[in-house]
Amino acid sequence: MEFSHVTVLLREAVDGLDIRPDGVYIDGTAGGGGHSAEILSRLTTGSLYSIDQDPDAIATVTERFRGDSRSHIVQGNFGQMKRLLNDLGVPAVDGVLLDIGVSSHQLDERSRGFSYHEDAPLDMRMSQSGETAADLVNTLSVGELSRIISLYGEEKYAFSIAKGIARYREEKPIETTLELAEIVKENVPQRVRRDGHPARKTFQAIRIAVNHELDVLETGLQDAFELLNKGGRLSVITFHSLEDRIVKQFMRDKAEGCTCPKDFPVCVCGKKPQVKIITRKPILPSEEELEANPRARSAKLRICEKL
Repeated sequence: MEFSHVTVLLREAVDGLDIRPDGVYIDGTAGGGGHSAEILSRLTTGSLYSIDQDPDAIATVTERFRGDSRSHIVQGNFGQMKRLLNDLGVPAVDGVLLDIGVSSHQLDERSRGFSYHEDAPLDMRMSQSGETAADLVNTLSVGELSRIISLYGEEKYAFSIAKGIARYREEKPIETTLELAEIVKENVPQRVRRDGHPARKTFQAIRIAVNHELDVLETGLQDAFELLNKGGRLSVITFHSLEDRIVKQFMRDKAEGCTCPKDFPVCVCGKKPQVKIITRKPILPSEEELEANPRARSAKLRICEKL
């Protein structure tokens, strides 16, 4: 199956890696291979490790880069990239690129169950294994559903939606995307239904919970930092505020030096900056890119360099 994905902030993200032709790099979210192809185009004797947990993505990049000795395809979750690379005998790299979130292919392939526009089994698993979205909405308590929808979807009407889900499943299990979308629609005020699709935030929240996306992001950022050589760069694209907040805080924490009170005559904490932040403000898509790919509208790119 072809994994079609429109690569966002392609040149900006790869430029941010400041690639050495003989360096070793990771594309932790390979997808359709857009960023990987751009990295490979800048390598001579270097190596690229393209990681993805989605079997469709792995099949696509394996075929796309077949015969390229610089390319190494690794099936797994980028949150475990340190173990994955160590298992391959790679102790350190010169750059890591992460393009966080759901891909165009996953949204557009109806059977994957990510979209509230198409009727399909309620799945949402990026890895195509483990608990599905249907498992969560049919088994979690109202309180836990409300917490997930509120926290991960930043949904004002989370409790009302969670109660609606619980009422519906008393009659029958929730099995499809359109069933869930309709439940959300029926449990938010009329005015909300006119402001974009009312199920957008709930679907985002359930997807994040199914794939443990924020936990994976936190461990992936730390793994990337530990793998980087001195002078190596981390380039991260996010698509919503929760992800961007985690990346921004991670880079700020690593860039922070002495934390002693200002009235101390000398530093006693010994804390030194571990990274240099390259992007004081996030890089956003250009008007040209947004015109060509409206899905890029919420993308933000942040880059740091290990000291």
